[in-house]
Formats: sequence, structure tokens, C-alpha cells
Amino acid sequence: MTMTTILHEYAASGNCYKIRLTAAFTGQAIERREYDIVKGETRTPAFLSGINANGRIPVLQVGDRFLPESNAACVYLADGSALIPADPFDRADMLRWMFWEQYNHEPNIATVRFWMEWIGADNLDELQRAMLPGKRAAGEAALRLMDEHLTTRDWFVGDGPTLADICLYAYTHVAEEGGFALSPWPAVRGWIARIAGLKGYIPITA
Repeated sequence: MTMTTILHEYAASGNCYKIRLTAAFTGQAIERREYDIVKGETRTPAFLSGINANGRIPVLQVGDRFLPESNAACVYLADGSALIPADPFDRADMLRWMFWEQYNHEPNIATVRFWMEWIGADNLDELQRAMLPGKRAAGEAALRLMDEHLTTRDWFVGDGPTLADICLYAYTHVAEEGGFALSPWPAVRGWIARIAGLKGYIPITA
């Protein structure tokens, strides 16, 4: 019996999009349930007790089991596919980039995008205003490191796309929505185009 797979998400989130993109590239159908994070729909007693006690999305539900954390959900969906390298070193290197994405990339590029697009520059509180220059600098540093890495290669790991590419693509390709210019980074822009040209690709707005 096939278990139903459900993505509890906020569709505009890059963390949610990377799961949908992984499912699309691996030919898997997933149901989608939308929550408005701006309205606090992931902080309700029903969500906290039934979906994720941490009060965050995305959460991938497989049957009656729940898997929070976007990159963990991507690994689950990509298991057995070419998106996870067979070579042990390449597989570990893929995970290295995925950890880096959540530690160095997403907290800066994604956070600034959310502040600019959903909160608005004029509505930031005192702490957010104080943090903004540092987050912009860290986001630029992440883009610079990516561009340097991609200058001599098409993909982050090995000779083809892996989950490292999918997870980094999710917020990089919409970085300009947070005010991060992509024009200085030609290798990153070429990589973005390669991912968008892959069979099965879906845009974040799909």
C-alpha cells in the first residue's frame, strides 16, 4: 500500500520550494497544504500538537509520520536517485554544502528576502535594522564563495546536479527579491540557468 505524502508548507518559502523541486525532479507526486506564516498559522495549538512542535514549516508527512527540516525532507525524497551521489566522498561533500546552505546562506539571504518582501524595510524593528548590514554582508560573502566554486565547474558536487544544487538554488535564484544583486556573479547566473533547464523543473510559483 502506497503511503500518501503531504507537504505542509508556505509556498513562497524557498525551504518549501526545494522539497517540491526535489519531488518534481524525482517524479514523485505530493499533496500540498498551505499555511500563512505571517498570520501565525504554524503556531496554533493544532499545528504544534499535530504537525510540528517547533512551529515551523516545511514538514513532509509520509503516512502518519512527520519529517521537519527542509534538507532532511529532500534527502528522503531523493533516496535512491541520481541526486544523491553513489561515491561516499561526493555524498559527504553534497551534505557539506547542504549544511553550509542552512548555516551560512539561508539565515542571511532568505532572512533579508523575508524582511524586504513580507515585512517591508520601513516596518523593520530596531533589532532587525541593526542586524541588516551584517546579514547583507554575509549574504554577499555566500554568493561570492558560490561563484568562485562554480567558476571551474557546472555543479557543486561531481559531474551532475545533486541535492546540494537544489538546496542552494531555492533561495539563490530569488536573492534579488531581498536586494542581493546577481549581476556580479556570472558563474552563479549560469548555474541558475542550468538548473532551470533540467527536465522536470518547476518554478517556485508553480
